[in-house]
Amino acid sequence: MRLSDLDYELPPELIAQEPLPGRDQARMLVLQRRAGALEHSRFYKLGRYLREGDLLVLNDTRVFPARLAARKQSGGRVELLLVRPVADPPGGWLALIRGHRPAGAGSSLMLEAGGRLIVVDCPRPGRVIVTADSGQAIEQLIAEAGRLALPHYIKREVSGRDSAEYQTVYAAHQGAVAAPTAGLHFTPELLDSLRTQGCAVACLTLHIGPGTFVPLRTQEVEQHGMEAEFYSISPQAAESLAHARRIGGRVIAVGTSSVRALESYAITGDLEGHTGLFIYPGFRFKLVEGMITNFHMPRSTVLAMVMAFAGREPLLEAYREAIRRRYRLLSYGDAMLIV
Repeated sequence: MRLSDLDYELPPELIAQEPLPGRDQARMLVLQRRAGALEHSRFYKLGRYLREGDLLVLNDTRVFPARLAARKQSGGRVELLLVRPVADPPGGWLALIRGHRPAGAGSSLMLEAGGRLIVVDCPRPGRVIVTADSGQAIEQLIAEAGRLALPHYIKREVSGRDSAEYQTVYAAHQGAVAAPTAGLHFTPELLDSLRTQGCAVACLTLHIGPGTFVPLRTQEVEQHGMEAEFYSISPQAAESLAHARRIGGRVIAVGTSSVRALESYAITGDLEGHTGLFIYPGFRFKLVEGMITNFHMPRSTVLAMVMAFAGREPLLEAYREAIRRRYRLLSYGDAMLIV
């Protein structure tokens, strides 16, 4: 598959820059795979498209304020995006780093909000391992000085509203640098109403990191290597999956991160681990029978996954229809239900 097969024309003015006042008021484009039919709806009407016995699988990762601003000893500014702790050295973190010139091993980085980090390793261009050199744990520096890392296509400063809105209402386990955005549309009331009508709800955890948002750069899609992300599925969630399949309910994954964790579990049988699974057209799904997702960037791994599930031409036609109808796109945008 060629990288150009993941292209579509994304009108910049349709990229949502702000969340809606009401989470579940988002528009929802419903794609029926078998019939090839499209229907325009609203997210709060989700229950109309689900059946008794269906299982919604949510990713309960919690976004942390992963962005830190710093200066090198030379005075040059750098920006760090902390990704996850590492085992070696103790207390170290893997981070993406951006600046005019790279910071080498041994470099000292003075945080603009106070504190100092030391670069102890540079495993590859744009990636560093850092430790704190201020008597504080990096986790404490994150809590005191970290800023939310909104996607690059949101062209404004992070506001106080984002701290709440760029987080699902069921977020529980901190560890993601980006939100599982399909879940942003849910409210506690909507989840309660779905349970009342006979839909089950289960949670898993996948901490979203660079593996999800780093763009594809290889001309042959199949040559792209996904960076691994940690996932965990509880025994209770696994039993919910087995029960849904026994009674004929559909497994409806909320977001591409949930899909990645579920299909990794289906392949390996592992309830916990790091997954480097890259899903692109031609992939055979073993567990997921429905997907709730947002509209994604061209040439992205998440677009490749949704295309694998819906089919390339049906998905691109759905995107063309959404653009014709002026849907709000990307992270703070509207939703799709694919069944």
